[in-house]
Amino acid sequence: MSTTDSVDQENKKACSSSIDVDQEFDPAAKFGSRLLTDQDAVFNYNAWDNVEWDEEQEKHALSQIERQSSSPVPEELREQYHSNAANYWNKFYHINENRFFKDRNWLRLEFPELFRTLDPAAGSKKIFEVGCGAGNTMFPLLQESKNPELYVYGADFSSTAVEVVKSSPNYDEARCKAFVWDLTSSSIPEDIEPESLDFVVLIFVLSAIHPDTWKQAVANAYKMLKPGGVVLLRDYGRHDLAQLRFKAGRLLDDNFYIRGDGTRVYFFTSEELESMFTAPVEGGSNPMFEVQQNAVDRRLIVNRSKKLKMYRVWLQCKFKKL
Repeated sequence: MSTTDSVDQENKKACSSSIDVDQEFDPAAKFGSRLLTDQDAVFNYNAWDNVEWDEEQEKHALSQIERQSSSPVPEELREQYHSNAANYWNKFYHINENRFFKDRNWLRLEFPELFRTLDPAAGSKKIFEVGCGAGNTMFPLLQESKNPELYVYGADFSSTAVEVVKSSPNYDEARCKAFVWDLTSSSIPEDIEPESLDFVVLIFVLSAIHPDTWKQAVANAYKMLKPGGVVLLRDYGRHDLAQLRFKAGRLLDDNFYIRGDGTRVYFFTSEELESMFTAPVEGGSNPMFEVQQNAVDRRLIVNRSKKLKMYRVWLQCKFKKL
């Protein structure tokens, strides 16, 4: 996730703005949200929660997708972005090493399960942050934890990102361990025993890998989690602002893009994510996970000085291993 996207989400909030896709929005259940009820007031604040798109916005989104489809990444260049993915992420973390916003206020609001593991009486808990970047989830949890039996693993595709984590004064292998690992690998990390984890955290991770590798990524999460363990996931939703603003020559495949820095990003639907995690266990007919949450977070970000409206769409899921 880019620094800009991280900052975009960090408007301090009092409650979750994620709404389950199969439930009707109930404003009374979202006390603390800023809801846009008067269009004339849209530029009074910097952000609004749970903003549904109107017909004009839908038409704009479809026209942008059509424009992008007419000018994709040239076929002869696509393979270099896939084969050199780690190098592009290494360059990203080398440039942005000290530019990360680490106080994830939204993390507590959206994933309170994580913070219950910090209680001194919570007992043995193991959390694995995949795609840990600079430790944006790992370090806030460790800094607040009162649980002597909490252990947090962190892994990233980028060796530079892992070096950033290990160089932090908060890094202590008695409480955490970071290492290079690819979520799409054919095997789980040697540091993690099968069925040993309580939580696998995937924050803007699946969108960075090739769609052909999603199945392996989910299988790895399944293998590492205890029965009853949970995947906590947040990622980009279809037609998010970040997707619609891509210029010509950035489309790799349907809803899959290359950023200016060479890193890749996919924009999901809720149905895609649910289908991915509820697929049958390999060799069987029972699903791997059950859905605890499948939600969308629609926000309207406003540039008050320029009178611009920017629609963000994030998806949030919680999948429990059966």
